[in-house]
Amino acid sequence: MSVAVVAGMQWGDEGKGKIVDLLAEKADVVARYQGGHNAGHTIFYRGKQFVLHLIPSGIFHENKLCVIGNGVVIDPQALIQEMDLLREAGLDFEDRLVISDRANIILPYHCTSDKSRESGGKFQKIGTTGRGIGPSYADKIARVGIRMCDLKNETWLKEILRATYDEKKVIIRSLYNHDLPPFDAVFTELMEVRDTLLRFVGDTHVLLQEQIRSGKNILCEGAQGTMLDVDHGTYPFVTSSNASAGGACTGLGIPPTQIDRVVGVIKAYTTRVGEGPFPTELKDGCGEMLREQGHEFGATTGRPRRCGWFDAVVARYAIRLNGIDAMVLTKIDVLDKFDTIRVCTGYRDGDRVYQDVPADPHILERCQPVYIEFKGWKENTIGIDSIDKLPANAGKYIEELSRLLEVPFLMVSTGPEREQTIRLGSLF
Repeated sequence: MSVAVVAGMQWGDEGKGKIVDLLAEKADVVARYQGGHNAGHTIFYRGKQFVLHLIPSGIFHENKLCVIGNGVVIDPQALIQEMDLLREAGLDFEDRLVISDRANIILPYHCTSDKSRESGGKFQKIGTTGRGIGPSYADKIARVGIRMCDLKNETWLKEILRATYDEKKVIIRSLYNHDLPPFDAVFTELMEVRDTLLRFVGDTHVLLQEQIRSGKNILCEGAQGTMLDVDHGTYPFVTSSNASAGGACTGLGIPPTQIDRVVGVIKAYTTRVGEGPFPTELKDGCGEMLREQGHEFGATTGRPRRCGWFDAVVARYAIRLNGIDAMVLTKIDVLDKFDTIRVCTGYRDGDRVYQDVPADPHILERCQPVYIEFKGWKENTIGIDSIDKLPANAGKYIEELSRLLEVPFLMVSTGPEREQTIRLGSLF
């Protein structure tokens, strides 16, 4: 038996979808522990690209149990659309998907609030997807959220939804001068999907403990990345949940003592979406080349990602924070055409050089990266499946990253397909 957590080490978009899909081969259970449908995990299955937003990436493997934990916020319509997409692909998941009865639900007023705040000129812009994630988590913390278990009792559901709706209506009208859809429409829409959702709802905490006691391998999957963690990321330009490995404990109900290992997924360069400081960001031709070669456009929104060189300061921070004992390097092939490749090893602010990520975003915003340089390899690495087949300079780059970070690589991804992977170790 083993419980492993897979965590993103940057600002998300590290390629966790493919990696979880690969690691799920040896897992019995794949469980998603936080986030909402603002995150997209891209997976290639039978020659076709799929983008999952809520359902765990292990769903493409037969006989794998997939769990959406209590730490996830769920838009019912988005989840059902995702289910329909999988059914159309011929996937049978009726007995393999379980949703926590403690998971909070995203409702239309959450989306209205999110979009209104982001578009309002007098409020700080975070760069959200406008899908209601933050407002739903805010309601969860304020103890006014609607949970999956509330769907079971229609009378109770209508009562608590009405109270929250009336409050949101006043707030949104006062703050943003926007109106909500009529209450009856909101309630009816929820009731139309209630029976479908309840077929999958259960006590996932009890389920996971039963699986652990029976010796099953559990793979815990997060969304976004460490630098978007609400407590430890580049606050306030973060997501609204704990994307770091600790979120697996609270988001699934698994005690810390039952986590056996943590694998970090990191890109061979760095990207982020939305607002906020980004020390290694490139606003020149190199940045554009990374974006084009890496197809760096949001899987959920299509927004172009900001691109920059590999940041070892961020990587070291993620290793310490998550307790990472092995890493997966993705998108090494994106660097194939560069003459020179840079890696940031520190942040310079005046006379001071930071070796750690400062909490103050104003300091981080003005920091300049301290770089070391590597010679590029100018050869194609796409699809290479053995470390010995890599160009010499590509191998040196990977070796030096591991030395700098003092953590070994478990895999190196050389393309989006499953077989385009160098395997260097085993997870379980």
